[in-house]
Amino acid sequence: MGQEGAGGASTGRLAQAVEAAEQALIEFEIAVETFRVEVENFSRLHHQRLGPMYARLDELDVQIAEAIAARTGDPEDVRKAREARASVLPMPDVEELFHGWMGSEGLYPEAEAMLNEQPVRPPQKVRPSEEARRVYRDLVRKAHPDLARDEAERGRRDAFIMRVNAAYGAGDEAALRELAREWEAGPVPRERRTGESEELYARLEWLAERKEMLAVIAAELEDSAIGAMIKMAPEDPDALLEEIAEKLLADVAEREAYLAQLVG
Repeated sequence: MGQEGAGGASTGRLAQAVEAAEQALIEFEIAVETFRVEVENFSRLHHQRLGPMYARLDELDVQIAEAIAARTGDPEDVRKAREARASVLPMPDVEELFHGWMGSEGLYPEAEAMLNEQPVRPPQKVRPSEEARRVYRDLVRKAHPDLARDEAERGRRDAFIMRVNAAYGAGDEAALRELAREWEAGPVPRERRTGESEELYARLEWLAERKEMLAVIAAELEDSAIGAMIKMAPEDPDALLEEIAEKLLADVAEREAYLAQLVG
């Protein structure tokens, strides 16, 4: 084989390495985005489900400190009670209190149910289904911006993937299917042109840098409080949420009983 043939074979192998690195990066990005959506949705459910319990516990701790201070009259207990009261959030104004509870047509059903002591509908779960995950992964593999061959194509793919991510984050399977049909009906992506070795090496370096950046994002998600909770029960995070809720309810009952003893 001559020098030209050897050089062409070497460039061909390099092009294959770049393509493999691109696919590996896309799979990594899919995994990171999937986990990010899971963390975001679980965080929302965690706040909606457990937020009022945490607020109740904080208020009970303050009332307990105030009851102890009233009973002992000790300056140190009084100081602790004042600090505890200052540390909790003040009651919101009426406008803030009804934000998200009242619309142009009056109270939302959830607010009316609470005021009438009726069961409140649990927070909506927006965790994507398995089918939505499948459609999402397939779309990203086809339309990822890193597969673009020029800036115009990258811009088109960037805008499209933003819509794909939004639909996936909302768990909207129908929207994802519509986006899949839209992508199939669009212009056919251009075939890769085997570039010079320098261009391919630069591409490999960029891909490596991109992977390092994603690794940092993934580590931050995994190390976050919500990420750590999901890792404790990856197959059924909702069950973990219920377990925490039961523990908080028990804590509330214990503090309420203690406060009753103090003020009784």
